[in-house]
Amino acid sequence: MAMSARPLLAALLLPALLLSAVSAADSKNNPADQLVALINSNRTAGKASSLSDNQGLGCIALQYIKAYQGQCSDVHDKKPPESSFTETFAPACGVQVATLSKITGRLVGCQSKYPSPPEAFNILVNDAKDLQVLHSKNHTEIGAAVSGTDGGGPYFWCILFSGGKPATSFKVDGEVPKTAMHPGCFSGNNDDCGGPTTNGAVATNAGASRLVAVLLFAIACAFAL
Repeated sequence: MAMSARPLLAALLLPALLLSAVSAADSKNNPADQLVALINSNRTAGKASSLSDNQGLGCIALQYIKAYQGQCSDVHDKKPPESSFTETFAPACGVQVATLSKITGRLVGCQSKYPSPPEAFNILVNDAKDLQVLHSKNHTEIGAAVSGTDGGGPYFWCILFSGGKPATSFKVDGEVPKTAMHPGCFSGNNDDCGGPTTNGAVATNAGASRLVAVLLFAIACAFAL
């Protein structure tokens, strides 16, 4: 028996809507990735090479922020000991210690109110020394992170640069660093992340929410036909 026109149209339309849903779920809204894009744009405008966005290094940048324990005043005068990378940061992210590469530069900023990525860029890069770090030819890869503190501000941004080989450095056990669902956003993990909210959490499930919404719409349309 031939299929009637409406069920046939529904059968043809539903896969297309599902494909649209998957595409919506794959879209990115991650301030850490946006900051990396700004940095790479600035570097290439200055004739420097674009840097590889490494999720393992990005996750470590988030751990680097947490080491300050919300103390904004420590950002310019102190930094975590180098041993923290092997003893704390890498294990917390599931990054293989043997794949850690030399950190060739770092930029850390903090303020009480949450800044947008362009504002964060201006906070992180505001003098000749910062520009020198930004445009160094020793960098090959980058990791960025942003996080609030104790349910709100102060808000920290961190950029870590490395001279490692992007294909082999900061390798993660499995596909996603351990801290992917923890408060804070880090670059390179292809996840939506709405930035630190008023309660210090992060909207890491924005893509999944859109997927559910579009799927429900697709099913409703199919049954309405």
